[in-house]
Amino acid sequence: MATIDRKATTLALAHALSAAERGLAVIPLSRTKLPALRSPHRDDPDPTAPTCHGECGRFGHGVYDASTDPRRIRELFAAAPWATGYGIACGLRPHHLIGVDLDTKSGTDSSAALRELALRHLFTIPETVVVLTPSGGRHLWLSGPPDVVVPNSAGRLAPGIDIRGAGGYLVGPGSRTERGVYGTAPGTAQLTPAPCPPALLRLLLPPPRAAGRHALPPSADRHGQGLVQFVLAAHEGQRNTRLFWAACRAYENGIGPELAPALVDAAVRTGLTEREARSTVASAARMTA
Repeated sequence: MATIDRKATTLALAHALSAAERGLAVIPLSRTKLPALRSPHRDDPDPTAPTCHGECGRFGHGVYDASTDPRRIRELFAAAPWATGYGIACGLRPHHLIGVDLDTKSGTDSSAALRELALRHLFTIPETVVVLTPSGGRHLWLSGPPDVVVPNSAGRLAPGIDIRGAGGYLVGPGSRTERGVYGTAPGTAQLTPAPCPPALLRLLLPPPRAAGRHALPPSADRHGQGLVQFVLAAHEGQRNTRLFWAACRAYENGIGPELAPALVDAAVRTGLTEREARSTVASAARMTA
């Protein structure tokens, strides 16, 4: 059983509530930086059952539990009294947070690698929130466009640079972990996440698949159904981003025109208006073109 440090938990909750006031959705974390609450489905007998992202109403779905509601946040921490930190979900409105994790454990100078990328691709990292990690690394907080899904990646941009995007989370400042406490860099605590430079954003998105007769997966129908289900599983705050991501994948695989009506219908069923859904799909078609 996890050791309970009530002072650390109280501080973590206070920091989490403060982050929520700024529009950042949070979850409790343990000292290992993992979500403090285990999945309620870990002992489910049917491994083929659809993945639950919180539809069951119970806690323990990781980043899908993230909330800005103070009451729900207190309930999450009450269910995890051993939590000593909190995670901030990326990709959600209003900030659509993107985390650039400059690591120090890889033996490379990740800050220098980022500067080299900036020089090569002609962008400047704007003044933004910077979180200092206990190991000497840094987390840069950037804001992404509402209709673009930035995926998580590790070392793809450059060695030692990890990206936290949709479905990921950042350890919030004030969190206490096994290695120490996370804190904001001087002068950045009250800043809002700055917009991600367009040139950097293009680097963060997955490269389009090569066109040609091998671009389609073996079963386009099965692939298309998976994209529709991905859209149907969207929660509030994820609808546009999930629809945009799925539509991009559909157009990259050559099934966009055929799948677009089903994607729009799925998005409407999650709560988007038909006009919003069609506009998002059209944006995906333009980008992939």
